[in-house]
Amino acid sequence: MIGAQSRALPAWRWNKRVSMEHVSCKSPFTGSRRLLLACLIAVTLAGCAGTPPGNLKGLPQRVEISSVPFYRGNANHSGAMALAAVLSQQGAPITPGLLDKPLNLPQGAETLDSGIPRVARDYGMVVYPLDKQLDALLTQVAAGNPVLLRYEDGSAWWSEPRYAVLIGYDRYKQRVLLRSGMHRRQVMAFDDFVSAWAKQGSWAVLVQPPRQLPAQVDRQRWLQAADELARAGQEIAAKQAVNSLNK
Repeated sequence: MIGAQSRALPAWRWNKRVSMEHVSCKSPFTGSRRLLLACLIAVTLAGCAGTPPGNLKGLPQRVEISSVPFYRGNANHSGAMALAAVLSQQGAPITPGLLDKPLNLPQGAETLDSGIPRVARDYGMVVYPLDKQLDALLTQVAAGNPVLLRYEDGSAWWSEPRYAVLIGYDRYKQRVLLRSGMHRRQVMAFDDFVSAWAKQGSWAVLVQPPRQLPAQVDRQRWLQAADELARAGQEIAAKQAVNSLNK
């Protein structure tokens, strides 16, 4: 734009019959105003992007649940690795390899959203589904509850579903921290994570001991999860889950 204006100026001087209206249209001040306005808009948008969403402001600035084990492996076994991590954190003697058969891997990779809850209940755990908003996940992490989830990993040219464990976040830098695949501490920006998570249905659950309530527990949802635990043959654990609401 600046170069074009420099060339236009001599032409104005050569042509003495050019009208004042024409000169006004070519005035460099018009372009300057437009440039200034564009800069102001860009600065405003950048400021908005750097501000955490209002519903996250009540959470701690930075959290990392370092007690969650890490199991390295490829995407075909990401479901087993993620489930083994949260079960191990709760004290279950388990490794991903021991979950391949119960989860019917690798053949059952496409049905892990039902296979994972089923196997978790076999270990006496309550499977508590979470809302499809970022703040719902970070609220649990802030309370010390790792979140088992599924997101889309890859690029525009290649991608695949992957299961991972959300173990931390940083509100100031607006990023999450995952145990995922080959990465013990995979960092993703809030926006990138939410987009990748949404592409896989925003599926996320807690795998909780029956006596350990989630943060801001939804009573009806917890009771439904306890009922599913009872129908899986874990009546004692289900009763413990129900009793935990009355403490």
